[in-house]
Amino acid sequence: MDRRAQSPTCATTPGPATTAPVDFSALYRAEFAYAWRTLRRLGVPERDLPDLAHDFFVVVFRQLHLYDPSRPMRPWLFGIAFRVVSDYRRSARFAREVLEAPPDVTDHSAAADEQVADAEGRARVMQVLDQLDLDRRAVFVMHDLEEQTVPEIAAALGIPVATAYSRLRLAREDVAQVIKRLRAREERSRE
Repeated sequence: MDRRAQSPTCATTPGPATTAPVDFSALYRAEFAYAWRTLRRLGVPERDLPDLAHDFFVVVFRQLHLYDPSRPMRPWLFGIAFRVVSDYRRSARFAREVLEAPPDVTDHSAAADEQVADAEGRARVMQVLDQLDLDRRAVFVMHDLEEQTVPEIAAALGIPVATAYSRLRLAREDVAQVIKRLRAREERSRE
């Protein structure tokens, strides 16, 4: 009997017999950073990222046999991340109150002023993204941050292409409004 057919780290995809199996271990190593970044961009707080990343890869492992290797991997992964985050937001642990902020983790590879500037930039981006509806946020992150095409986004999220274009337009309008409000607030606080 073929040992690869028994391996829990390999999943075969439907299609012609020439299609190679997808190695889950290699996929995990190659896409972990992307998954972590995507979950964070979709609004998962730092404190819950390890748990949600675990949940994400469990779903990926279970669904790997459904992946079509003729299509790009990342939009498919983003669709899974979107559904994992959507389920997380409906859960009770998302609604819990946190009395203090988690401690900051410092990256010693960059100078302190660079770290501060990077952290402020990331915080500002997350502050803007946190103001968006999850459906619009997902399309915005996939298109403007992950550089996916709208048809890929629509396929990954299971929505019509026209809906994806509409959500992208509305998300960009929302982002512009949030930035305008934040700038106005900063100007008032400086006065």
